[in-house]
Amino acid sequence: MNITIRETTSEDNETIYQVEKRAFGELDEADLTEKLLADSSAKPLLSLLAYSEDKAVGHILFTKAVIVNQEQLSFMILGPLAVVPDYQKQGIGGLLIREGLRLLKAKQVELVFVLGHIDYYPKYGFKPALPLGFQAPYPVEKGKEDAWMVQALDSDFPIDQYAGTVRCCDAFMHPEYWRE
Repeated sequence: MNITIRETTSEDNETIYQVEKRAFGELDEADLTEKLLADSSAKPLLSLLAYSEDKAVGHILFTKAVIVNQEQLSFMILGPLAVVPDYQKQGIGGLLIREGLRLLKAKQVELVFVLGHIDYYPKYGFKPALPLGFQAPYPVEKGKEDAWMVQALDSDFPIDQYAGTVRCCDAFMHPEYWRE
């Protein structure tokens, strides 16, 4: 399978919406993604679409985040990540993650956070954030604390010198989005 990945433009918003809707089988993530793309506090953001030939089959979004009282550093939150059902479990999500992290590293982003499946994201370098002192914008569900993860994009970044509560863009600052 030949997969190509490219950055999106505002002209891709309907395609992104359809990928998110098909991937999750509901509108919640599609509606959230639409809000995130329109949120000025989410910028700079990185949005990528994956194509199989000319068909959009996956999408990933990274939006701006900060650690309270340390706004000078560059952080992002990954989410949502979507792959349409017929293309799941074929490595497309991993391709989107790796390409997104590569592009963010080139833009000098220091840390990327994600609230996601604890069996999936560690394959791409993410590790639990709470033991490192990074609090999610809202408390993570009891028993799922390890789903709140972080990755330093530069191996020299002194991650142990930073800690605090992560604040994301306005559209993401709702407790319902912080349940794994």
